[in-house]
Amino acid sequence: MSNRRSRASVSEEEIYELIARLQTLLPNARRRGSSQASTTKLLKETCSYIKSLHREVDDLSDRLSDLMATMDQNSPGAEIIRSLLR
Repeated sequence: MSNRRSRASVSEEEIYELIARLQTLLPNARRRGSSQASTTKLLKETCSYIKSLHREVDDLSDRLSDLMATMDQNSPGAEIIRSLLR
């Protein structure tokens, strides 16, 4: 059991590195110190960003479904779309 804990434990330095990497992935992340408050805010922003990406994917999926419904299924355009989805 202790071996399992040692593999699961993450050092403070690794956490700071992960937070810094996370900041680089968010489009609007401002550079902050590594205080608990800013880390909490960064994680909330991350969750919000992921939710917005999910909404965008859902919207694009709906738009694609609408487009496919209006296309001739044998048309070159439909075949291109199908090949992109594979």
